[in-house]
Amino acid sequence: MNSAQRGAAKPGLRKPVFTKVDSLQPGTRGHTLVVKVLSSDVVLQKGRSVSLRLRDMRVSECLVGDETGAILFTARNDQVDLMKPGSSVIIRNAKIDMFKGSMRLAVDKWGRIEVTEPVNFEVKEDNNLSLIEYELVNVVE
Repeated sequence: MNSAQRGAAKPGLRKPVFTKVDSLQPGTRGHTLVVKVLSSDVVLQKGRSVSLRLRDMRVSECLVGDETGAILFTARNDQVDLMKPGSSVIIRNAKIDMFKGSMRLAVDKWGRIEVTEPVNFEVKEDNNLSLIEYELVNVVE
């Protein structure tokens, strides 16, 4: 195969690189994790929304984790149905959102959540990354 033929070929799919919960950092994205869902709490929206589209929105905060730590995952709409306590999920292309100074794991339209076979690890609940509060500091040079 010469170089012209190689350049025209489609690039193959990359193998996912799985990340552990304890290595997540603020402002990062593109994470693929295998986690166990520990709890799922519906976040109630108070008041009436102006638009009809926002009235139907469902949001749930789910505590998820692996053998290295735990973090809060913000599930939206159809994602809420997948995040049942006790289930194991693969979260693909996740990002870290900051909410009131703490990290939240989230999946937008570019990511995916898949329910998978039960995992055989115990979640390290005493290392909850969402309990660490971060502060934005401006550095003057």
